[in-house]
Amino acid sequence: MLEQESMTPASQEGEPVRDQTAERAPADAKGAGGKSKPFFILYLDGPEYVEELHRLTFWVDNLLIPVYGAEATSSTPWCPRWREHPEAIAYLHGLWLAWQDKTGKDAAPSNPADWHQVYLWPTMDALRNPNGPFSGCKAGSHRPKERPYIERDNFMD
Repeated sequence: MLEQESMTPASQEGEPVRDQTAERAPADAKGAGGKSKPFFILYLDGPEYVEELHRLTFWVDNLLIPVYGAEATSSTPWCPRWREHPEAIAYLHGLWLAWQDKTGKDAAPSNPADWHQVYLWPTMDALRNPNGPFSGCKAGSHRPKERPYIERDNFMD
């Protein structure tokens, strides 16, 4: 169940889960007019990356999966260790950035519907595809994906 005011899910006891993701932009992530601009997690490293991953994890584990995470099956896999899949981190971070934009206090009334149709379902379909980043993973089991071999030559020298 979602608490409308804070747009966060309720805990098992009915108390709202406080969204710790709102104050996420580093000081240098300001655009024109001093407004925070979105940044992508794959451009971060060190403590900034870790902090952003913690914020993303809070959103995924406390809102996305409890509300939209249908049962994991062989045809719709989900990895309990999704943070170990860089492709999933990239997809989920983009989805979370869109969530913030489309459901925040300045969002138009129809923006949440847009978020579902344009961002949520295509992202979940890609992540949970049997050939997607979680192929081979299941509840209680994580399997790292083998990446294609890249031959190193002198092309870039």
